[in-house]
Amino acid sequence: MAQNNEIRYLTPQTKGQQKKKYCRFLKSGIKYIDYKDPEFLKKFLNEQGKILPRRITGTSLKYQRKVAQAVKKARHLALLPYVTDLMK
Repeated sequence: MAQNNEIRYLTPQTKGQQKKKYCRFLKSGIKYIDYKDPEFLKKFLNEQGKILPRRITGTSLKYQRKVAQAVKKARHLALLPYVTDLMK
């Protein structure tokens, strides 16, 4: 019997091939996040209307807090929904 020491996987392994996360606000120099622009704020919401966390968007802590406040203001003014089935 020949011994086969080769390990086979169902899906190919990825070795550090992920894109580096970056804060889009620091990169483009945005200082103020406008709560009156719902199309821009939708980039930070998932399909149910929940705010996406920093680890997914790559936003820095300072700007994540500003995004959260802007989304909450937009919801209060009915520019964004609090809850929805399919937003995007």
